[in-house]
Amino acid sequence: MPSFTAPDALRPLLSAALLVALAGCSTAAAPPATAVEASVTTKAVGYLAADAVPASLALVPAPPAAGSAGFALDEQVSGEARRLRGSPRFAQAHRDAELGFPAGANQFSCAIDVDVDAVQTPALYRLLERSRADASAATRTAKKHYQRARPFMLNGEPTCTPEDEQELRGNGSYPSGHTSIGWAWALILAEIAPDRADAIQARGRNYGESRLVCNVHWQSDILEGRFMGAAAVARLHDDAAFNKDLLAARKEIAAARKAGRHSSRDCAAEEAVLKVRPASAL
Repeated sequence: MPSFTAPDALRPLLSAALLVALAGCSTAAAPPATAVEASVTTKAVGYLAADAVPASLALVPAPPAAGSAGFALDEQVSGEARRLRGSPRFAQAHRDAELGFPAGANQFSCAIDVDVDAVQTPALYRLLERSRADASAATRTAKKHYQRARPFMLNGEPTCTPEDEQELRGNGSYPSGHTSIGWAWALILAEIAPDRADAIQARGRNYGESRLVCNVHWQSDILEGRFMGAAAVARLHDDAAFNKDLLAARKEIAAARKAGRHSSRDCAAEEAVLKVRPASAL
């Protein structure tokens, strides 16, 4: 096919038209910012650089040794928690085990009385997903070092997540990563929605206790998990991107309140179930 050469007089016009067309294609191809923020297919990364993650091995003591008073208490609480197997509290522990997003974003929905999703609350969604990575990382070094056996590995009784047991066997019990994440979320959300702070912090406590009921953690795992979650949040407050998202999330919650939006869950039923706890749990 013969090539076409535009007359000199038309070249500027054709060039301008081409630039406009390319700009239009570029704009159409680029998703809006909220779609990027809301993406649940990309792997979330934390806010903190590796050297800013709290040093769990330096911060937590060794787990209670077999035969110690501390381990005796761990066993007592574990026994009380296992007696809840088959109850609504055990079913709630199964639901609380889910940390994957988008489902994980809504674990505190009743506590804040707002549904969290990637469309209506993208900054809060991102804040929870990224801080989850940081709070988890804050427990990793100690977990790997101590490689503490989980309760179900010693007592031989079922967990609330049998599908996770194989992976859990190779992942140290101490300190609890789920608890670190739940407590970090509780502290962050209490700042965003101070009018709901008591409910949020109660949810942070019982979120960790679900790991006792699930038969996958000891009480001392839970206590030090809370400690590491708090340590992670303290570091996060020195991060500019975290603080930017925190401010944006506050605005989203305020907008949700103004619009009259509430949690879509049966929060009265959930609250009643979560009041059931092992008697000796601290």
